[in-house]
Amino acid sequence: MVAVAVSTREKLENAKGASSALAQLSTEQKNELLFEIAGALESRSAEILRSNEEDLRISRLSGAMRDRLLLTPERISGMAGAVRDVAALPDPVNELLEEWTRPNGLIIRKIRVPLGVVGIVYESRPNVTVDAAVLCLKTGNAVVLRGGKEAAHSNQVLAEIMSAVPGVPSGAIELLDSASRDTVQELIRARGLVDVVIPRGGPGLITHVMENALVPVIETGAGNCHIFVDESADFEMANRIILNAKTQRPSVCNAAEKLLVHERIAAKFVPQIVAQLLNAGVEVRGDEATRRLAPGVTPASEQDWGEEYLRLCIAIAVVPNLIGAIDHINRHSTKHSEAIITEDRASAEKFLRLVDSAAVYWNASTRFTDGGEFGFGAEMGISTQKLHCRGPFALRELTSTKYLVLGTGQARL
Repeated sequence: MVAVAVSTREKLENAKGASSALAQLSTEQKNELLFEIAGALESRSAEILRSNEEDLRISRLSGAMRDRLLLTPERISGMAGAVRDVAALPDPVNELLEEWTRPNGLIIRKIRVPLGVVGIVYESRPNVTVDAAVLCLKTGNAVVLRGGKEAAHSNQVLAEIMSAVPGVPSGAIELLDSASRDTVQELIRARGLVDVVIPRGGPGLITHVMENALVPVIETGAGNCHIFVDESADFEMANRIILNAKTQRPSVCNAAEKLLVHERIAAKFVPQIVAQLLNAGVEVRGDEATRRLAPGVTPASEQDWGEEYLRLCIAIAVVPNLIGAIDHINRHSTKHSEAIITEDRASAEKFLRLVDSAAVYWNASTRFTDGGEFGFGAEMGISTQKLHCRGPFALRELTSTKYLVLGTGQARL
């Protein structure tokens, strides 16, 4: 039997229909479906891995992009665990946010409700297929997935596994053809069928969606993340945090890309941290002051300060003081995650207050900017904009609100 191709328009209409059915599911029903999805992912892991191997073979990606595409038994187990984590979280749908009574007797209640149909355009990472689907299911939203062509086989199998779980409404998880760019255009311009689109990927993808969408967009930004080592920093702590933030997983958006050092400690701190970074296989670039203090540092260009490397590379600058660090960060960062290492509370509080980014840390690694690490379970991405959400966004950010107004026959005079 020959499979009948389903057009993008039909898939969007199916998702719109499914959103009504999803909104009627109880918390218990949604959680049961999530546990079934987690079990299905684990039981069919061999099939998932075979599809992923085919994607890796065809794409021939290397470095950070290959790491984003790669699935392993451990990563599949992690995906299933994240699904169970989402099931264990409180359901935000129908949560009562506020209630008050007007002088005329009207009772007004503000509650959370699903967004409806959520579209997501993303690159390389098949785990996003699962994260997006289960977060939307928990919040009563249908999801339309448009992944990158390099992960086509992996995404197809994952979407099929989740959609096949008994009880998941038909159309709740729709996967668009990744072989054609036209599907992106159809998705982001589908007013009336899609309620919000989330682009998750490189700057080119995000810019394209932002500039061409006719539906509302929640922007997930790149991560040009900074760490500032203040004059009172504990060197041992600073070393540990910097090496973790740069080397633990350099291909992700919350990895540190820039290191700023207070000039009063630069002569002592810069040579030893450069030696440790080089020993860890990190390419180190730096300004003139950094290069004078440590061998093995290559010159940093003006372009370096705004670049997201996504690999074992970091650029170091010596700054005159705390305000110099804050100014540098606010000028060059992508508003993602920044950290200060200091023992001085006043300096830390000023940094936390004045740095304009979604997540700002005191004596901790930027690698914690993550839905799971924040206690949200899986995430849709890290929003670097200010509306309608900022930072890791998951369940609550996948809802809107509405007002329930209860009367006893009131008519406005």
